[in-house]
Amino acid sequence: MELQEVVQTAKELILSTFPSCEAAFLGGSVVRNEATKTSDLDIVVFDLSVSASYRESFFYKSWPVEWYVHNLQSYQCFYEEDCKRARPSLPKMVSEGIILQDKGNAVQLQKEAKSLLLKGPEKWTEETIIMKRYFLTDVLDDFIGATNRGEELFSAAALAELLHEFVLRTNNQWIGSSKWIVRALKQHDPEFAEEFVQVFDHYYVTREKEAVISLVDRVLAPFGGRLFDGFTLGKK
Repeated sequence: MELQEVVQTAKELILSTFPSCEAAFLGGSVVRNEATKTSDLDIVVFDLSVSASYRESFFYKSWPVEWYVHNLQSYQCFYEEDCKRARPSLPKMVSEGIILQDKGNAVQLQKEAKSLLLKGPEKWTEETIIMKRYFLTDVLDDFIGATNRGEELFSAAALAELLHEFVLRTNNQWIGSSKWIVRALKQHDPEFAEEFVQVFDHYYVTREKEAVISLVDRVLAPFGGRLFDGFTLGKK
């Protein structure tokens, strides 16, 4: 289905359900031209009659729909939570969204979301970097020492997530989860993202760990390398 038809379908849904809403946006993979056969319609709705924010999933004209419904105050709490975890899901949907309905607030809502995204997440303190180095080292040691295939697999998965977080947060970038790990890395550094995928893919295919270990060590090197000896947490 062409984007224009998808937008029309989303507009029909808004008109039938929230005809007087202040603003509504169609975001997600459909808007970014990254849709797959399992993609849904991500819709953010701002409606003054809503007393509390909620999320709902359902089907509409064969489309799986997920929408995020807020009033003009409640969304701020979600923005704050997204920023704390450095994964700005809601601001991203609003900032890149196609306007489905606008009673005068849509442009300002998008400007606010874009400004938040440009600002980036809160910068890691030196203490946080030290702590993250330790946890990354700890999982790396688990990965190196593991001989059981199951333990190796899940140590590698944890290592990939921690490594992507360390790379992005030390560069004051937003992070991702699941498929967004790769997308977030690509947005920051396409060459590193490609190497990141290749290195872990090589391990999963061959069980050879050296390239993964080397990549982690290279990322940690500018911050002092691996950390175990002397690390403390909570000691007074």
